[in-house]
Amino acid sequence: MPGPVRLGDVVAALGGELCGGPADAAERPITRLAPIESADDASLSFLSNPRLVAQLAGSAAACVIVAPALRDQAVARGASIVTPDPYLYFARLTQWWAARARAVPVAGVHPSAVVEPGARIAASASVGPFSFIGAGATVAAGAVIGPHGHVGAGATVGEATRLAARVTLGEACVIGARGILHPGAVIGADGFGFAPSQGTWVKIEQLGAVRIGDDVEIGANTCIDRGALGDTVIEDGVKLDNLIQVGHNVRIGAHSAMAGCVGIAGSARIGRHCTAGGAAMILGHLELADHVHISAATVVTRSILKPGQYSGFFPVDDNATWEKNAATLRQLHSLRDRLRALEKKLP
Repeated sequence: MPGPVRLGDVVAALGGELCGGPADAAERPITRLAPIESADDASLSFLSNPRLVAQLAGSAAACVIVAPALRDQAVARGASIVTPDPYLYFARLTQWWAARARAVPVAGVHPSAVVEPGARIAASASVGPFSFIGAGATVAAGAVIGPHGHVGAGATVGEATRLAARVTLGEACVIGARGILHPGAVIGADGFGFAPSQGTWVKIEQLGAVRIGDDVEIGANTCIDRGALGDTVIEDGVKLDNLIQVGHNVRIGAHSAMAGCVGIAGSARIGRHCTAGGAAMILGHLELADHVHISAATVVTRSILKPGQYSGFFPVDDNATWEKNAATLRQLHSLRDRLRALEKKLP
């Protein structure tokens, strides 16, 4: 692990205004990043939620990152970095910190890896132990293929994209630059397509691929199916959590984000800057406009063409109350008919 950094080094790298504390605050050594409530005198922390300001005065942190509105309270406590968006500053700080700590992959192909004829691997790329690079595949400069990785024939891994251990990028699939695929992600398995025939199912071969843009992050054990004829498309900047299923021929617009266990059925079209909470389900062949936000556990059964927040789940309750409410819901149709009949009898 790297040694401590000076507060002055942090500000020099990321900006912000260092305020308060002793005259030599810029020389203060920082050994870790920590939550404000558990930080010690060698920790750098942040406060982005004004409702938690009560924690500021009692924090032992060497320095706290705050917004301009909290400058006075923070300076009264000690050293502070003042910045317009503390949460964004913290995000960039974690990247800077991780880059210092992360081991630099060794360029080259591990002796145990299998590289088929015609594959093109940049000299600065790293291909890990027991990996497979198929014929005609391309691994661009600075890309990393983790242990037991699989890059299928004709597939492309963009510059500085990292495939963690056991990631599969299927035949002819493409991911752009600076992507991150976490362990066990599978890109380009067959979509779920079958034609019924006299009580049996006949497989529809999935002849498309998956095309993923730049700066996309895909969580552990998430699966993105290849298209049946056209391609499944994930545009630039999309962020997908763990254990997500994206069906064949889905399109997800740029900078959308989906939390864990979301399911998107085939041929759905998701707009740009959309979000979906954990375990939300989007049925096939539907369209979501740009800036549509789906709450956790919501099942989307119709297209949504207007931006906004949408929810559709039955609130949790004790089981006896839930059963009574569910029984009432089953009677709503007949109650509606009875109400209409009564309205017709009114003068």
